[in-house]
Amino acid sequence: MQQTQLRSVPTTRQPLTLEDLYRQHRVRLLGLARKLVDDMASAEDVVQDAFAALHRNWGGLRDESAAAAYLSAAVVNGSRSMLRRRKRARDYVPPHEVPARSAESLAMMTTDQQAVMDALAQLAPRQREVLVLRYYGGMTEAEIARATSISQGAVKSTASRALDKMERLMAEHRPMHLRRTA
Repeated sequence: MQQTQLRSVPTTRQPLTLEDLYRQHRVRLLGLARKLVDDMASAEDVVQDAFAALHRNWGGLRDESAAAAYLSAAVVNGSRSMLRRRKRARDYVPPHEVPARSAESLAMMTTDQQAVMDALAQLAPRQREVLVLRYYGGMTEAEIARATSISQGAVKSTASRALDKMERLMAEHRPMHLRRTA
């Protein structure tokens, strides 16, 4: 297989290859896609499509950091497309209905993790995207704005509303003796 290399400033290290990018970013991108599309097989498809698109557009990239940003944006956009296709295929599924997770994955999660995943699943898609990118993906508000094609102000307000809703949802499932009193 021919290794495609990015143009870079002359240094003593070898130029970054697509294989290097795959090794460095695959796990992070799979986790990101998994949180957005809520099933591993679809997440793997989204990430594979992102790397295939990067390979097709390899010559147009400026540098290594552009490749990582391209992959993140491609995963977010691919996840959105996957969710749109699912919605059309099912005609309509109310937002509160979430595909069931396997018994194995539920058994591996703590009660708090389950509560967070359940609350995330009940958020609107845009709210879920913003929170996953911010807290799981570690992106800044500016990076999220670029990846989701919304303004930075919209990122802030969406995150704030999403966190408020998550807090309400998680409080509803908290045992009475652990609930805060006003």
